[in-house]
Amino acid sequence: LPSQQKGVGMHEPLVDAEGFPRNDIDLYQVRTARHNIICLQNDHKALMKQVEEALHQLHAREKEKQARDEAEALAEAMSQNQSLPQPFAKVNAVTPGSPASVSGLQVDDEIVEFGSVNVNNFQNLQNIAMVVQHSEGRPLSVTVIRGGRSVHVGLTPKRWAGKGLLGCNIIPLQR
Repeated sequence: LPSQQKGVGMHEPLVDAEGFPRNDIDLYQVRTARHNIICLQNDHKALMKQVEEALHQLHAREKEKQARDEAEALAEAMSQNQSLPQPFAKVNAVTPGSPASVSGLQVDDEIVEFGSVNVNNFQNLQNIAMVVQHSEGRPLSVTVIRGGRSVHVGLTPKRWAGKGLLGCNIIPLQR
């Protein structure tokens, strides 16, 4: 305030002890300055309220987004778990030039389906041997998990230069 040196700020009285306007200050100037300061304080309060509300909205949106992202990630993980059926056996050797090699089977492929054999009806490797014997010369549908993805392979068991009808070694997976 311009009249601050006379001891007049925002709250000092503008009248003397007897209730008359003080004559040692410019009343108009003090009143105008006080009015301007109050207006600025009110503007400042309103702006701060807007900032606070905007921050609340921002944080609420961020929270919603985080919750949405987590839900999506969870749903994706669930759908991936469902889309990859349980393997029951694994290929641990493939002889080059064999029917298994020609069909595209690879070492470390995890078998999910071998013809009619799957995780629900697989007891031992004899199950696979039976399917292979009954399917000699006919294509078998084999589904494997390779690199986290489901891959379909058409495998035709048949006589070839090596031993067996497949030319690969399959081991059961321990459950």
